[in-house]
Amino acid sequence: MANINRIKSTGSNRPDEKSDESTGLVSGVKRFFHVGDDEKITTLEQLFVEQLKDLYSAENQLIEALPKMAAAAFAPPLKKGFQTHLKETKEHARRLERILKGLGEDAEGKTCQAMKGLVKEGSETISEDASKEVKDAALIAAAQRVEHYEIAGYGCVRTYAGLLGRKKDAQVLGMTLKEEAATDKKLTAAAATLNLKVDKTPAKKTERKS
Repeated sequence: MANINRIKSTGSNRPDEKSDESTGLVSGVKRFFHVGDDEKITTLEQLFVEQLKDLYSAENQLIEALPKMAAAAFAPPLKKGFQTHLKETKEHARRLERILKGLGEDAEGKTCQAMKGLVKEGSETISEDASKEVKDAALIAAAQRVEHYEIAGYGCVRTYAGLLGRKKDAQVLGMTLKEEAATDKKLTAAAATLNLKVDKTPAKKTERKS
């Protein structure tokens, strides 16, 4: 992390190309705040726009992922839940697009690195060799991680919209926030209905050789 702010000794304002970008988080932070760039985020409105674009990217990545999660789900209610949330997610993306258009901004051009990582984890869950019930439990866990990320993101942009006096945008974002929270609660309820058998047999102790 200490390498993020390292600048070339030539006087260039760009970060050292050899800086540590071994994780998506580090490179994501650098791109988000334009570290070493002349276009740093200096106002709340700029931050508002950047986070809206980040959420727009997140929603579109989720639109691609949800059909795969629905196909992998075993329990009919969970499968239907993913399909229903896909419709909601498409509407969430349209709302963000309209808000950004009202700000004179293009919704495209940013990649949400956090969602990219969450989607990758979800793909790994889909390919896991597990029983149907256990896989459903794992899919719910992956989906809730996504929901928690989105709840945090929408909570922030709703607050920013209010601070900037954009009351209509704050209302729309608040609506999406409520829908994401409702989905999270449905996933928790779905997890409670899974027919998971818990093996309560104590694990056998391995004997030590003298």
